[in-house]
Amino acid sequence: MDFTNFLQTALNDQTVDGIANQLGINKEQAKSAVSSAVPVLVAALSSNAKKGDSENIEKALDRDHDGSILDNISGFLSGGDFSDGAGILGHILGSGQSNVETAVSKSSGLSSAQTAKLLAILAPIVMGYLGKQKKQGSVASSGGIGGLLEGLVGGMVNSKEADTSILDVLLNQGGKSNEGGLMDIGGKILGGLFGKK
Repeated sequence: MDFTNFLQTALNDQTVDGIANQLGINKEQAKSAVSSAVPVLVAALSSNAKKGDSENIEKALDRDHDGSILDNISGFLSGGDFSDGAGILGHILGSGQSNVETAVSKSSGLSSAQTAKLLAILAPIVMGYLGKQKKQGSVASSGGIGGLLEGLVGGMVNSKEADTSILDVLLNQGGKSNEGGLMDIGGKILGGLFGKK
C-alpha cells in the first residue's frame, strides 16, 4: 500500500487549509505540523497492532470509521467537534500521549493546545482512511490491518527500524526525538504532495 494514496485522498490542500483555519496558523505552519503528526499516528497504530491490538482496531473501523469522513472532510473540519479524535488518541497513544504531543509541538512549533487539537483532528482522518481500505477489501481478514499498517509505515521511511526507534523515543523518553526525526519523516511523506518547503 502506497502511503501517498492516503495523502492524496485525505490530506490535500483543502484539508490543510481547514486545519490551518482551525488552529489559527498559516498554511505553511499547517503543512509542517501535519508532516510531524501523521507519521506518529500511523506508527502508533502499527505498534499497537503488532502488540496484539489488531482485532480491536478492526472492530473500531467496522463500528465507527467506514471512511465516510473522507467524503466530507471540509464539513468535518468546519464542524469543530473533535471529541472522537481525542478518544482515539487516548486509545492508541495511552500513557505516551503527552510525550507525543510534546514531540510534535517541538517539531512543528505549535503550542501544546494547538498540537492536542491537531492530533484530535488527524486521528479520525487516519482511521477513516484505514476503514475505507478495509471496506474496499484492501485488508485481508486475518491480521490484515496489521499488514496494511506495516506497509504504510514502510512507505514512510527507508527502514521500519528507523520509524520504530522514533516511536520508541516519543513514547518512552519524554518526547525527545533525534535530529528532528519527525520532520525528516514527514518531509519524505509530504514532499511529493506539497513540494519542497
